[in-house]
Amino acid sequence: MSAPPRNGRLALAAVGIALLSALFFTMTYVLNRASASEGGHWAWMASLRYLITLPLLLPLMRFQGGARPVLRAIAAHPWAWLRCAGIGFVLFYCMLSYAAASGPSWLVAGSFQFTVIAGMLCAPLLYRDARRRVPPAGLAVAATILAGVLLMQFGHAQAQQAGGGLGRAGWIALGCVLVAAVSYPLGNRLLLLHLERSGEPLNATQRVFGLTLASQPLWLLVALYAGATAGAPAMAHVWLAAGVALFAGVIATILFFQATGMVRDQPLALGAAEAMQGAEVVFAVALGVLLLGEAWPTGRALAGAGVVIAGIVAFAWVVARPAAGSETKTRALRTDKGA
Repeated sequence: MSAPPRNGRLALAAVGIALLSALFFTMTYVLNRASASEGGHWAWMASLRYLITLPLLLPLMRFQGGARPVLRAIAAHPWAWLRCAGIGFVLFYCMLSYAAASGPSWLVAGSFQFTVIAGMLCAPLLYRDARRRVPPAGLAVAATILAGVLLMQFGHAQAQQAGGGLGRAGWIALGCVLVAAVSYPLGNRLLLLHLERSGEPLNATQRVFGLTLASQPLWLLVALYAGATAGAPAMAHVWLAAGVALFAGVIATILFFQATGMVRDQPLALGAAEAMQGAEVVFAVALGVLLLGEAWPTGRALAGAGVVIAGIVAFAWVVARPAAGSETKTRALRTDKGA
């Protein structure tokens, strides 16, 4: 008799924690935009974030299964880890950092929400079993979110110059964000496939730590490029990168894993928790206006943000309902988000 109310309270708590995690994830866009506005180089933004994240993660590993299983897994298959880290962390964050100078934080945050369905769209290229099927409803939601992204981009461009469309720089920035949105879940799913084949049982935090560690040689190369191109970073830019590492790389990740773990056996509640990442657009607007003095989105840009959020909510509902009562399908709902 007490199970439904208890499950309801648990679901509400999970949604609240997921919403809080979205707030901390949003700091990626806001702090990157702050750094770009002050002349920070994209390569320093990207490399510093992950160079700083590694020592922040180390103390957590004591409570998350330890670092030794991760070190053994990397030593056994170094190239597999380097490939996954190169795609899912290095390519992803270099592209996202480069795009930070293209417009207000809400524009990058909203456009990056394409990542919600990017993992699903990659499935036919990755899997050879039932997981490769993309449901028609999923394709419809993907088209909706992409339409919202384009509406935001063209609406912002029009607001910047009356009657103007996306210029060359705008198209490059949009392309960078979309590449980032695809490469992030692609790298994570490639790693999950590798671990599935190797039989190495690593939890989510261990995977994040392993990818962060495996990506360090590549980040050092990016940092060398940044130093040769732009010189040493200003201390303000280092602190901004440290803020992204702490807020998004550690706090938001832990909160999000906690939220999804609490309702892992309640598909509808899990879908609701996943949908809270749509709030990143709202948070990015509010924080960008309050902290950076950015203008509020208006007209088509505002409508596009609404379409993106609606698409995320619809996607959570589409994937959650068929999974009710199925342990296998419930596990398949686990998010790609986590760094």
